[in-house]
Amino acid sequence: MTRLPPLSFAVALLIALSSVAEAGEIFGKINLNGAAVGEGVMVAARCGEKAYPAVKTDRTGTYNLVVTETGKCTLTITHQGKTATVDVASYDDAAQADIVLELKEGRLVARRR
Repeated sequence: MTRLPPLSFAVALLIALSSVAEAGEIFGKINLNGAAVGEGVMVAARCGEKAYPAVKTDRTGTYNLVVTETGKCTLTITHQGKTATVDVASYDDAAQADIVLELKEGRLVARRR
């Protein structure tokens, strides 16, 4: 088994950490009928051609996604088997996107708060 020299390992670690540090973050809280949606609502993102796997909201209805692209992203929210989408902007720094869900004619609709 070959081992990396200490300097090579340090350089590889620095590159890995710098790519994470440059990543953007989209976070926020999701409400439905004036209250937090609670735990387990799925939130996925698509930024350009790159799709990011869904994360679950916590018990307060808060989500947190880490994305590497900046610009327009589309969030897909899945709640009780229904889905809705909303566009948000991603930056090099964190971007807050609080979302309000509504049921309209049996469809789930999302909008920014």
